[in-house]
Amino acid sequence: MLYAQQPVQTVKGVITDKASERPLVNVSVLIPGTSLGTKTDSLGRYSLPAVPLGRHQLSFSIVGYKTITIPEVLVTAGKQVVLDVPLDEAISALNGVTVTSRTRKGMAANEFAGSSARSFSMEEVTRYAGGRNDPARLASNFAGVATTNDSRNDIVVRGNSPTAVLWRMEGVPIPSPNHFSTLGTTGSAVSALNTNALKNSDFYTGAFPAEFGNATGAVFDISLRNGNKDKLEKTIQLNMFSGLEAMLEGPLSRNKNGSSFLVGYRYSFAQIGQSLGLDVGTSAVPRYQDFTFHFNFAKSKLGRFSIFGLGATSGIDFIGADIDSTDLFANKNEDSYFKSRIGLIGVKHTLDIGRNSYLRTVVSYSHVKSEGDTYRYYEGAHERTYLTEQSTTNTGLRVSSFINSKMNNRFTVRGGLLAEQIGLNTFLRTRDGRPDWETIRDYNGHSWLLQPFVQGKYRFTEKLSLNTGLHGIYYALNSSSALEPRASVNYAIAGNKSITFSYGLHHKQQPLPVYMYQERQPDGSYNQQNRELGFTKAHHYVLGYDWSFARDWRLKAEAYYQSVSNAPVEQIPTGFSVLNSGADFTFPEKAGLVNKGTASNRGVELTVEKFFSRGFYLLATGSLFDAKYKGSDQIERNSTFNNKNVLNVLVGREWKIGYQGHNSFTIDIKCSRSGGRYYTPVDLDRSIALQKEVLDETRYNSEQLKSYFRLDTRFGFRLNNPGKHRSHTIYLDLQNVTNNENIFVQRYNQVTRKVGAVNQIGFFPDILYRLQF
Repeated sequence: MLYAQQPVQTVKGVITDKASERPLVNVSVLIPGTSLGTKTDSLGRYSLPAVPLGRHQLSFSIVGYKTITIPEVLVTAGKQVVLDVPLDEAISALNGVTVTSRTRKGMAANEFAGSSARSFSMEEVTRYAGGRNDPARLASNFAGVATTNDSRNDIVVRGNSPTAVLWRMEGVPIPSPNHFSTLGTTGSAVSALNTNALKNSDFYTGAFPAEFGNATGAVFDISLRNGNKDKLEKTIQLNMFSGLEAMLEGPLSRNKNGSSFLVGYRYSFAQIGQSLGLDVGTSAVPRYQDFTFHFNFAKSKLGRFSIFGLGATSGIDFIGADIDSTDLFANKNEDSYFKSRIGLIGVKHTLDIGRNSYLRTVVSYSHVKSEGDTYRYYEGAHERTYLTEQSTTNTGLRVSSFINSKMNNRFTVRGGLLAEQIGLNTFLRTRDGRPDWETIRDYNGHSWLLQPFVQGKYRFTEKLSLNTGLHGIYYALNSSSALEPRASVNYAIAGNKSITFSYGLHHKQQPLPVYMYQERQPDGSYNQQNRELGFTKAHHYVLGYDWSFARDWRLKAEAYYQSVSNAPVEQIPTGFSVLNSGADFTFPEKAGLVNKGTASNRGVELTVEKFFSRGFYLLATGSLFDAKYKGSDQIERNSTFNNKNVLNVLVGREWKIGYQGHNSFTIDIKCSRSGGRYYTPVDLDRSIALQKEVLDETRYNSEQLKSYFRLDTRFGFRLNNPGKHRSHTIYLDLQNVTNNENIFVQRYNQVTRKVGAVNQIGFFPDILYRLQF
């Protein structure tokens, strides 16, 4: 009777066995301290239809499985809560005995994950200050991830280039999920990922499980959530960076058989921000929009099917007369025009085999196209000169299939194959710094990338487990191949302490612009030797310690060493290495490269975290590391990404306000500090002579930018309207409130003929409004 008088909402979901993904029947679902509770049905489903608004703790238990307790589940008026939970089977389960285990938040959802893995929720993406509603920027708060670039969301992990990152969605690799992305890069200015469409996802920073390949730096494994299977729900959102958004979700059939859909569309809001005089890093007006969908069909005799996809378009024009010399992306004496589009569609199928096995197959196709033209105004000329022309189409047909089998409560094995047909039609010609036009890239063809794998997890006892596997990789363009062993051992010292040691051998193909770069020879032929480059190779060693020293508190420490070899460098003795590229929109123009470069990354990381509870959270991460490399001259230098140290402190507080405390007011603060990046200074005399920026290649990475510092604060309200089943979220995010002048780059100014610093974005107010009903 008491709860019936209060505004309520439904909490529902499906409970499964974590290893076999089979539904669990008769799991007890309780909200401790209340009379609210239920059990799962024959399909593992549960529903609590009368949960009061606010935050609640949910407990999931069944004999023979470890009890899971999830605190601070947010229940609002505008949207039902869907909470799917996998349970671990206990090894020494007895009839009538339940083995309990304290919830370990932040642990990766992937059962085969070892060290350097972290799971995060989409609530965290929108909770932290300074995040711009971008999952990639959320990752920059984690230990080992450097954050020194306000203009791009590149993920720099443990001194590795952003090109060493693998993006996956629903189990298959995807192209860079960003607006304004260019061939070979993995980051950009604005994310094309709709955070309202994502569910809990995993982020790996080293020694990856055997199912992940073609990555040496990090893996971002994204999953899309299902739409509401029982009720039609709408979301309208406005954010300065992600844009104006509308999302619709609900059941696909009238009889509500478990099928659902989710579609979301976003349109750029940056134009309005520009008109208000807000600094977004460039005086040009960025145009972008994206579309996300996920259709999930009910289980049948043929298995479970889902269809997912992403589409995005973007464009921007830099007109020299309209910009100033401090623009982050353009020069005052140039006109540049750029546009791109991304298309991704996939079908996912899961078929149960026997009682404890399943076959999962994902087929996807991606199409990415970018075009750009640049014109330059030379001194004394009456008309602008056509300088650079480029057009690139990159396609990918991908088939991923694996069998997962839970042999018993100790041993689970998974094995399969990822096959990718990579199509590339790219053309780039320029006369920048050249007497006449020269074709830099001209290729039209397809090649296969094959990656078989097998991995297994064996739990010797409740405290000791081993993950091990083998991954293979073959690139048909030049017949490069490799085998990669992986292993991770985890030992629980006590119920709240564990030690993990992980090892992995990883290989990564080179960025496509590096493969396809060609240099014209005096006889008119082209040097295309880069197409024969092999994989870059990296050995990862990670020792980790995890301690849940108090309720909702966690301390995690890791020490790591990475030995990198086979990096592309020049044949003649120089300090050049491809390992230093990938953090902007272009790649070095170097031909005739060979796989003889080396590098080493070592460091220690510490995370102290209080997960959100009782209205408060804290995340403090610190990293001390050293990233060095050697070019073909065998001289050890600092990597471009060797910031040496990174510190992030995030803290937030939530107060209940309004009648019965159904609304809330929040304050979030983020403070980031990092050492500056190393860079190669500009050769001023040659730049003036050639009328373009030329670096002094005798002094590779000899200079360092000053340290980076940024303070962000965010103020937010969450308002519930139970009578109309609506919830409102509003926040004002004040980014770089101290207006600190962090240096973006040292650049040659073609107008003044001088070298000067271009600062990153100063103080910037970001806003978000979300309506769910």
